[in-house]
Amino acid sequence: MRIVFDVSPLSHPLTGVGNYIRGSLGGLVEAAAGRHEIVAFAPTSFAGRKTIPAALSGLDVELKLVPLPLSQRWRDAWSRGGRPSLERVVGRLDVFHHSDWMYPAQSGGVRATTIHDLVPLRFPEWTTAKTQSMHNAKYADTRTCDLVFVNSAYTGDDVVERLGVDPSRVKVARPGLKPEFRAEGERSDLGRPYALTVATLEPRKNLGTLAKAHRLLEGEPLLAAAGSSGWGEQPLLSGPDVVRLGFVADEELARLYRGAAVAVYPSRFEGFGMPIVEAMACGVPVVASSHPSMDEAAGDAAVRANPDDPAEIATAIREAIDRRDELVARGLAHAARFSWRSVGETFLAAYEEAAA
Repeated sequence: MRIVFDVSPLSHPLTGVGNYIRGSLGGLVEAAAGRHEIVAFAPTSFAGRKTIPAALSGLDVELKLVPLPLSQRWRDAWSRGGRPSLERVVGRLDVFHHSDWMYPAQSGGVRATTIHDLVPLRFPEWTTAKTQSMHNAKYADTRTCDLVFVNSAYTGDDVVERLGVDPSRVKVARPGLKPEFRAEGERSDLGRPYALTVATLEPRKNLGTLAKAHRLLEGEPLLAAAGSSGWGEQPLLSGPDVVRLGFVADEELARLYRGAAVAVYPSRFEGFGMPIVEAMACGVPVVASSHPSMDEAAGDAAVRANPDDPAEIATAIREAIDRRDELVARGLAHAARFSWRSVGETFLAAYEEAAA
């Protein structure tokens, strides 16, 4: 088969969606084992011609990058306009797997996409108007897909219920882990014990409530926040007992996880919640939101807390630190269940079945 895989989001620094795209494509290459032709495709900015190859370094894929000024507008116009067909640009294909960023029409072959969550549909107040417009158009197109991959069974149920997709077309492919996230290796030292949270600073991630919980702990442990500035009202993350780390690369993030007394993920809603499993794989106890959208990421290996209750989060942080040995053992066992190879196998099996 000739599989065309949209990698447009890899033109930006890798966060949740980008990490999933890179990881799942790597898993697909591994599962295919040279039996299929895999094309990494993107109409992208001129900057993307450098960042995308760097992100895909080491993968046995054919790169087909189309440099365009104002590439986002071109992708949007192409998707909404319905022409030309994808084959006019990339040639013959048997499968097209597209991302959140574009959904051009195709003349034939299996049509597949990935949905990471339905936040713009369910909670528009947590997203920008631009995000709502882009994703709502993509959700409408999802009904034309032969296959809809989701990163959790929770998101799969959402897709069936809210988008009206037939359950037989929905396939669960839970995310894997990068090799950097492991218990062995160097540990960061911030001068005193610290609780680590990893999230883009935006309303859904709920770091304002975490900051309130931390103040109830009277500064012990230190609160370290890793992640880029996002949008909307920024949480009050300042003071002598708080460290803002900004965006950090994977190697440094792994060191931060390993050095932490506890990792805390108080998000109000997720498609899966990759940082929960990353932290477990690095051998740190985890506190996670009790929202059911994070049940699959947390398993039975995290202390859960109501994301809207600062006192409950503070109590959970103390509990996780006290139960460190037990939770680390549970977390390592739980994290071992997730691999990008498994995601690739899920993709490939579904492609082959749909193409038969």
